[in-house]
Amino acid sequence: MVSPRLATGLLGLATFLACTPLQAAPLLRCQLTYAGSTQLLEAAPVADPYPVRAVGVGGRFRFKAVVVGSATRVDYVKLYAYLETRQQPVLVQQATYLPPFATGPTLTGQQFLYAGPVERELQYNCSLSGVTP
Repeated sequence: MVSPRLATGLLGLATFLACTPLQAAPLLRCQLTYAGSTQLLEAAPVADPYPVRAVGVGGRFRFKAVVVGSATRVDYVKLYAYLETRQQPVLVQQATYLPPFATGPTLTGQQFLYAGPVERELQYNCSLSGVTP
């Protein structure tokens, strides 16, 4: 048998937990489109940005998304787009996003990058979830 005092305490705790919004861990999602093909890149917060690797996009570009922070906060987001060349990747765009972050459906808006001798087009759009403004 549960005492009335314990039952009241448990009911209060259950009500508090039910009314407290659970916040998911921060996650950056980027849709990368090149030559009509779209791929999804997800990036969670890291403490050290240097080991984060760029991913290939259609054999023509590379894209790197770095979210620095922890499971409860984001300190900053940096995005890098590179053009693949015979010698080495060439940086064509670097963007930095700092808090407070945009609260709409997108962090970056739709971006269009053109690079190379025939002006190849990379499109991307990134959204950040799990952060409070």
